[in-house]
Formats: sequence, C-alpha cells, structure tokens
Amino acid sequence: MPEQFVVRREMQIAAPPATVFAFLTDPQKIISWMGLEATTEPHAGGLYLLKGVGGDHQRTARGAFREVVPVHRLAYSFGWDGSDEVPPGSSLIEIDLIDKDSGTLMRMTHSGLPSEAQRASHERGWAHYLSRLTERAAGRDPGPDRGASHKT
Repeated sequence: MPEQFVVRREMQIAAPPATVFAFLTDPQKIISWMGLEATTEPHAGGLYLLKGVGGDHQRTARGAFREVVPVHRLAYSFGWDGSDEVPPGSSLIEIDLIDKDSGTLMRMTHSGLPSEAQRASHERGWAHYLSRLTERAAGRDPGPDRGASHKT
C-alpha cells in the first residue's frame, strides 16, 4: 500500500478547549472563520457539510463524523463534492484539543490525501483557515475571508 500524504498542524489558541470545540462544531461559529454555510451533526455517523470554501467560494466539503468527544477530540471523513481526486469521505481529519497554558493546544492531522500535490494544496488551505480560527476563537475578527489559495 502506498504511503499516505498527510498534513499536520499544531497551534496554541488563546481560548479554552470548550470555546475552540464550539468553533469546530457549531455551524454559526464555523462560518465566522470558514465557508458560507455549514451543517453539522456532531455525533458518530453525523453529517459534516461546509459550503463556500476556497478562493472561488463555490466548493463544498462533505464527510461524516467518526468520533466526537466533546471539548477534547473530533474525527471526521472529508472530501470535495465533484472531486475525483479527493471525493467526499475519502480523507480523514483528526483534531485533538488539549488544555494548556491558559488556552488550547490544537493538534490537527489530515490524512488519506492521494498525492503530494493534494497534500501541498490542503496544507495551504489549512494554514489559511486555522490562522482565521485562531483569531476568531480568541475573540478577534479575522476580517472577510478572501479564500484559501488552493484548488483540488
């Protein structure tokens, strides 16, 4: 089996884990830092749907929650509607939230990407959106989303 291509990010966020968790699961909070419309059912098997992601704001990400441990951990499948390379549910996002230094240490892994080009593209997207999440969860306005400069 070929080795998977993986994006790993770790960041300290100046907000408690419960706040960060809400910005990852509550549709209204999600769209304050990523996308235009979100639907989430944060329980095992529940829907993860995010519309309006990326530079053209026309992309739709879709998957299903696999693991939900409130304020500590999320795992959900992920992919893009209409994509042959990364179709819905074809990759896995895992997020751990650790209470640390009066805030949250967030560890995110996005695995199952099919190529180095896709890994690099998603790396750019995650850098953009997680920077916005860090600002938003800390109570600051990251400004209008100009979209990540990546395409899949």
